[in-house]
Amino acid sequence: MKGLSKDSATWHKVEAEAAGQRVDNYLTKWLKGVPKSHIYRILRSGEVRVNSKRVGPDYRLEEGDRLRIPPIRTAPRSGAARRPPATRLKADILYEDKVLLVINKPAGVAVHGGSGVSHGVVEQLRLERAEARFLELVHRLDRETSGVLMLAKRRSALTELHRQLREGQVQKLYLVLVKGHWRDDQRSVKLPLDKYVLASGERRVSVSRDGLPAHTVFRPQRAWSGFSLLEAELKTGRTHQIRVHLAHLGFPIAGDDKYGDFPLNRELARRGLKRMFLHAHKTVIIHPKSGAAPALEAPLPDELQAFLAGLGVEEARRAKSP
Repeated sequence: MKGLSKDSATWHKVEAEAAGQRVDNYLTKWLKGVPKSHIYRILRSGEVRVNSKRVGPDYRLEEGDRLRIPPIRTAPRSGAARRPPATRLKADILYEDKVLLVINKPAGVAVHGGSGVSHGVVEQLRLERAEARFLELVHRLDRETSGVLMLAKRRSALTELHRQLREGQVQKLYLVLVKGHWRDDQRSVKLPLDKYVLASGERRVSVSRDGLPAHTVFRPQRAWSGFSLLEAELKTGRTHQIRVHLAHLGFPIAGDDKYGDFPLNRELARRGLKRMFLHAHKTVIIHPKSGAAPALEAPLPDELQAFLAGLGVEEARRAKSP
């Protein structure tokens, strides 16, 4: 979009890729650098119009809508005041075509801005791909979780993948290291989950009879003295589902700073594990255009592989000791 800083308003025709998107989110994407408070102000004042009518921030755009955007005045940028280039997201591209982008999200990076985070994965990728007309998250990963993350490059792809998620057609597999010795070959866990908020404002989740249905299937992969590596398959996608199910069963995730074993976490940090050991390693979808079923896989990060190797060395030492 061009000419937004001129004195005259800009009229913009909404394309098919943006159909169904809230107008406040659409404006946030196109008016990069403009505070959200200002965007809500021009919506409330009626300066933004859709088909010559006032709309609220929750109005969902339709293909062909004529969107009026008033002149946006921002302070001119001098060389000294210019914002430094954004650091590129350190993520590997696992798959990309005209409608889909799949990355290996690093641990410690939020998927979107908010809750004290100015920029997340989706905002950063939009900055790096200024030419992209549409780029939206298909699903979410916890900030502390690494691995397969899907983004749609077309509204039609987003809608179709959301349908697959709702209907349980997407297979999402995680690798997770837990405290304790897992004895079952496979365990199907169905425990309802409920959200609540701490006095500090942080959100938490617990197993509750009044919660929403949540289903996870766990399969053991490998075991060491005191630890087990599991594959977790999400059948539903509740907030913190894998973490809470495992903690409730008495198998807290190594390095989990919300539901884990905190004394153990401090010991693990001294031994080199400075993050939560939860990695989205494989996702299987039906491609929204071709109908193929690509397996989207993210290798276990180096720091997690190194920690497992260390467990193996410790195990070997114990086996040799008299």
